Amino acid sequence: MKDKKRIVVKVGTSTLTHESGAPNLRRMEQLARILADLKGAGHEVILVFSGAIAVGTSRLGLEERPKELRMKQAAAAVGQCRMMHIFDQFFAEYNQSAAQILLTGDDVEIPVREEHLRRTFSALLEMGVIPVVNENDSVSSAEIETGNHKVLGDNDTLSAIVAKLCGADLLVLLSDIDGLYDSDPKENPRAKLLHRVEELTPEIFEMAGGAGTWRGTGGMATKLSAAGIAMAAGCDMVIANGARMEDLYGIVEERDIGTRFLASAEEK
Repeated sequence: MKDKKRIVVKVGTSTLTHESGAPNLRRMEQLARILADLKGAGHEVILVFSGAIAVGTSRLGLEERPKELRMKQAAAAVGQCRMMHIFDQFFAEYNQSAAQILLTGDDVEIPVREEHLRRTFSALLEMGVIPVVNENDSVSSAEIETGNHKVLGDNDTLSAIVAKLCGADLLVLLSDIDGLYDSDPKENPRAKLLHRVEELTPEIFEMAGGAGTWRGTGGMATKLSAAGIAMAAGCDMVIANGARMEDLYGIVEERDIGTRFLASAEEK
């Protein structure tokens, strides 16, 4: 490892669940092993994950994702419990302690609560614990229900806010895409993957598409928004494919994997 870094890793729903919505145990185990290994190498690691509603939907035996807000929030509560239990077991196998942190918009908007949150992250990292973060969907509707006032809005944005709050050096978004292309690779076989982005220009935003699968809510547009937050906070951000968990090692070593959004030298 080149340098000791504070790293926030956000993993999307499509990476952590099967098409049925059931947890993808193989990927969850890989993720826990690699994050524990990075922690063992001296890095400080924070995990942000999505998938609670999808997993809750599957766990409850529902035929489709609920449409009513209260049912979505109930599914999220069930799914959050299931996923945190699985992560805790996998981390324990690698002698790594984990802690659950559930956030709402008020936690990062109200200065007093934000400061308490910052101190909690600091204490956990100081004790060698990996914080495992998600939005508290059972009481917050910012992500799962459209509204006029959103602070978090989606877990890409949440992870960027956490990275900013914790003074992270690197934010990694693992999804079902390889990174940012100059055109839609599904329509253009000659689409080129951009490995480095130094500025979020209008042309870069034009490359963003729509939302992803039924299991998740984020698309490239939310990831570019997250990149803006991270870069302004002096934190590099990488978009990479979660199907290749081992790439996390290369990303931390600053290899050309996925798309890296570079924070300006002045902000670092």
